[in-house]
Amino acid sequence: MERPAWAPRSIDISVPSVSRIYDYYLGGSHNFEVDREAARKAMEFMPGLPKIMQANRAFMRRAVRHAAGEGIDQFLDIGSGIPTFGNVHEIAQAARPGARVVYVDHDPVAVAHSQAVLQENEDADVVAADLLKPQEILVSHQVQRLIDLKRPVALLLVAILHFVEDADNPYRAVAELRDALAPGSMLVVTHASFEGIPLPREQAEGTVDVYKDIRNPLIMRTREEIARFFEGYDMVEPGLVPMPEWRPDTAPEDEDPYSFSGFGGVGRKA
Repeated sequence: MERPAWAPRSIDISVPSVSRIYDYYLGGSHNFEVDREAARKAMEFMPGLPKIMQANRAFMRRAVRHAAGEGIDQFLDIGSGIPTFGNVHEIAQAARPGARVVYVDHDPVAVAHSQAVLQENEDADVVAADLLKPQEILVSHQVQRLIDLKRPVALLLVAILHFVEDADNPYRAVAELRDALAPGSMLVVTHASFEGIPLPREQAEGTVDVYKDIRNPLIMRTREEIARFFEGYDMVEPGLVPMPEWRPDTAPEDEDPYSFSGFGGVGRKA
């Protein structure tokens, strides 16, 4: 397999990556055939996966605009993935010029492309780090330079927590990040769930099996389990809901049925 010029030498391009699969669903070009093959297998069971990802991105943009409208001008996006049009820094800095954004990802392709996109943006940067090691993120040079933890921050955990197994205790990591944030900070979460998927659960489980086969287990939590991530936060109306129902720009009834798969929500730290 020929290695594209944009692919860091350190990565194994024969192994699928969830961030590159996500890029493929969104119509991006920074993915390999191995990623596309895994995505196509997943879509055999759940053909509406691209619609879910589009709803996820649309929710993220609305949540960022909401946070900016509430006066927040610092954004920490963990599990940010490969940059696509309408990324957090573009939305935040359009809403609040001078807003500061730090992206965090452990995929080398996502980090390399974020570095390239942000090269001339003094108010945004990227950290190569893992959600499960919050202190490494918080003490990183990039966060220390751009984020003042004594002031409110919008923490984005968008489409990442469902790739963390219970054995790795994602609740602990999210709580550790919460405790580091100032009052008035916001938590933005989207999470996959069997609830809302317009398919029999048995069929949807085929997609879960595809992710298990590529060693990136997809953990489908219930609404109650997802709500636990918001402990210590007051939920912003309308609460934890299917993504098209959170402060929509267009009528939810016009959305594709797949868009209602899983949940999105925003909380504010008291």
